[in-house]
Formats: sequence, structure tokens, C-alpha cells
Amino acid sequence: MLKHVAAALLLATAMPVVAQSPAPAAAPAPAARSIAATPPKLIVAISVDQFSADLFSEYRQYYTGGLKRLTSEGAVFPRGYQSHAATETCPGHSTILTGSRPSRTGIIANNWFDLDAKREDKSLYCAEDESQPGSSSDKYEASPLHLKVPTLGGRMKAANPATRVVSVAGKDRAAIMMGGATADQVWWLGGPQGYVSYKGVAPTPLVTKVNQAFAQRLAQPNPGFELPAQCVSKDFPVQAGNRTVGTGRFARDAGDYKGFRISPEQDAMTLAFAAAAIESMQLGKQAQTDIISIGLSATDYVGHTFGTEGTESCIQVDRLDTELGAFFDKLDKDGIDYVVVLTADHGGHDLPERHRMNAMPMEQRVDMALTPKALNATIAEKAGLPGKKVIWSDGPSGDVYYDKGLTAAQRARVETEALKYLRAHPQVQTVFTKAEIAATPSPSGPPESWSLIQEARASFYPARSGDLLLLLKPRVMSIPEQAVMGSVATHGSPWDTDRRVPILFWRKGMQHFEQPLGVETVDILPSLAALIKLPVPKDQIDGRCLDLVAGKDDSCAGQ
Repeated sequence: MLKHVAAALLLATAMPVVAQSPAPAAAPAPAARSIAATPPKLIVAISVDQFSADLFSEYRQYYTGGLKRLTSEGAVFPRGYQSHAATETCPGHSTILTGSRPSRTGIIANNWFDLDAKREDKSLYCAEDESQPGSSSDKYEASPLHLKVPTLGGRMKAANPATRVVSVAGKDRAAIMMGGATADQVWWLGGPQGYVSYKGVAPTPLVTKVNQAFAQRLAQPNPGFELPAQCVSKDFPVQAGNRTVGTGRFARDAGDYKGFRISPEQDAMTLAFAAAAIESMQLGKQAQTDIISIGLSATDYVGHTFGTEGTESCIQVDRLDTELGAFFDKLDKDGIDYVVVLTADHGGHDLPERHRMNAMPMEQRVDMALTPKALNATIAEKAGLPGKKVIWSDGPSGDVYYDKGLTAAQRARVETEALKYLRAHPQVQTVFTKAEIAATPSPSGPPESWSLIQEARASFYPARSGDLLLLLKPRVMSIPEQAVMGSVATHGSPWDTDRRVPILFWRKGMQHFEQPLGVETVDILPSLAALIKLPVPKDQIDGRCLDLVAGKDDSCAGQ
């Protein structure tokens, strides 16, 4: 079995990918059946990191593989929302399979500050256990400790211990937040050594084979991918600081792990791993329903490194479509009755330099005065505390914390001066105090109509959130201009470029329909739970069940 799986892995990831024959056309779909007729045997939950609704729709007419299957045969919600303000990877992944917003999951950001933490920088990572001896923000021990609610897999396992729950991803926080605390197996790409899990968890025989296949793939150079026809118009250089982006093909030298990670190769490897896990564990082949979550991280790495509108992102989406098609074809061949949901943890925004070349001259990068060190110095000076540490933050937007060493009078001055300075800054949309957010009721109704403070409330967890929440204006990239650039583009804003994501459901033979109105990623859990007849108390989640049956029948009946 393992030998067969390893061979399949090597075949799936062999290079050059561009030379592979296209997948055969899918057989005509059988007569439509109700998606809810009987419970599926396997749930496949896929998160494509930074796959914004804009990116999804931009290339939709060109899909020929897995994304075409989902969009032409499934239930399509093109206006899904990661409805909270903190549109980062960890909060977004925490919503997908919990049915809960960050205000309930406790995952308010990728990182936050705990000023009582016994580490100098006071910074905590969303997917760590900071109590582990010797751990630090730079060398943390991965853990689901901070996730405050169960995932769908956790609920399934509680109802039926025979359920197998597996989570694989390119990033640890994706695998952990979707797998949850009670998953049977959680694996992520940990570096050149391959896929890893929690401290003390040894690789299974399958993971050893996967990592051998990964090492062989990494040892081969990648000459680059051919440019699809739809990407030709994107092929022009854009300068951002010392970086030139927009014309890449993902060529890399043998052994270049960074080049592998920031390319379609990473997602292909993760999908091959997922397919091998399904086969070797016989997921979906027993009496109970199993679940596998798959975090595809390359689109995010590409977006940060090259932006979202160059050849790099265009090739990435094209390859994603192809690899998903091969993955679904493999599950079909194995005769598994499976249901798919595909969404994203957040959207993304292209770099200002390219936007300015393409009819958006108002696009700008954030003022260096709003970066943490500069902002602290300014507020300290204005509060009459020059040279003192008065605030903690990790970026020019998001949560801001008052230093605990301040007296009550000093804290009041710091707050007054911070609010005055920030609210007057031309790039700042607004600043909310902790008290203002706490006093706001949890939002309800269409997510597209929420106010900023309602979005902020959806991200608010009192024990972890800051004393202030700083939100930049739209079209202000939160990465400042620097002579030496790292990432050129990012997300994390409360604006629709970062909040809107596609939500796609598919099961063989279901009736296709499209619903253009807004829904939330927290609606995924109750919708899937209804398909497998799993009761979920409504007061334990924030989402609602989406009826996935086109026409008069209702997949949510009885929920």
C-alpha cells in the first residue's frame, strides 16, 4: 500500500508540470440528486490561503479543472465573508470549521500581546503553547491551546469516536485551526525536512514516504511554468523598493526550499499528501463519516511576495485549478462518496505600485510614523513620557496595548494623546477603544452591511484584544515603503478586498445553483453538520445553516 502511495506521490509532483498531459474531461454528471439524500462518507474541507473573491472571479472564465467542477456543478456563494475586521490567516482559519467568529474562537490575530507573559517581547503566536519551557515567540511549540471552541471534526468525534479527523496544510496555523484539539493527525510543511506535527509526534510510515517524495522533488530544479494565455497581459515589471515583481515563472534551483514554498509546487505536494492520507487510512470507506481539512498556503505566499495581479498570481491560480482537478479525479477513481467545501481564510490586496500603474493613483503605502517603534516614540513624547515604552503593537494597524507600567494618570494621558494623534492622521480611518467595542452587540444580519465597529466586535475577545483598535483607510497598504522590501503586499484590513472570499460546496450529482448574496464562513460548519445529521446547538456557534439543495427541498431541515 505505502509503496503504491509513494509512487503516486512522485507521479503527481513530477516536473516539469507544464509538460503533463491535461486531465481527461470529466464524465457527464448523472441526473441531479439531493445533496442531502444520505450523509456523505467523507468531508473534504479546503482552505486556499488569500484566495479572495476578487481573485476567484477574475479567473473564473478560465477554469478547466477542480475549480470548474466546483463552480459549474456545485453550490456557489461568490460573496462569502470572513466577516470580522482582523482578516489574517489564523483568525480566518479559526472560523472555517468552528462555526464561530474570532470573538468566540479567541483567535483575534496571528499574534497578540500578553503583557503578563514571561517573555521579553510579550508576543504570543495564535497556534502555540507559551507555557512550554524554553519557548519564545521566535521558537514556539505549536499547539491548539488558544482555540477556545471545537471544530467540526471535534464535534463529529465526540458524537462518534470512530470518526477519523485529519488535517494537512502548508502552514501550522492552518492545519491546527481547522483540525482542532482532538484531531487524529495534524501535519504541516515545517521546512526543508518536510511535513511535521506537534512536538513528540513521530512521523507515521506514510509521512516518512511523503517526506521522501518531497525531498526528491525539492532536489530537482524547476525550470519554471509556462505562461497561460490569460496571464500574458499581466507580464510587465513593477518596482517596489529594491524588488521587481510581475514577470515571474517560479523557476528555482535544486534544493531551493524558499522557492518551492512560494510556488504552486507547495500546494501540489500538500494535495498529493492529502490524497495519500485518504487512501492509506481508507477515509470515507467505513460506516462513519470522516473528515480531512486541507490548507493550501501557496496563494498567500505568492500574494505577499509578488502581489496578486502579476504573472505569479495568475500562474498560481491556474496551477491550483489543475491540481485540484487531479485531486478530485483521484477521489472519484477510488469510489469515495465525498462532499467538498472550498473557501479562504481572507482575501488580499495588490501592491500600490501596480495599482498606480493601473488607474488607481490614490493607492499608497502606510506612513512610517504609524509603525510600532515610531508610534510609541510619538505618543510617549506627546504624553510627557519621552523615551518610555507606553504602547505595544506589531504593525501600523490592529490592536494597540497600553504598557502595564503606566500609572492611571499616565495611562489616561497616553490614551488621550494616542486618540488625538491617530484620529487626525490622514491615513487612519478610525480608532476604537476597548470600551467602545465591548459595548457593541455581537453583529447579525447581512455581513456586507456591517459597520466597522460591528466588524471589530466580531474580532473582539476581551482577554486578548488590545486597548485600542487602529484601522487604516481603504487603499492604504499596511506595509511601508522601504529601500529593502520583504513582502510587497498584504491583507488584514476591514475592507471587502480582504473580507470577501468564495464559498463553494460540491457533491457528486447535486443540482448546481449560485447565490450572489452575502454569507459567512461561519455558516460552513452548520451547513456540513446538517448533511451528516449532526446536531449543533445554535447558541454554541455564530453561523447559520445554508440550504444546499436547489429548489423546494431543504438540506437544513431539522437543524
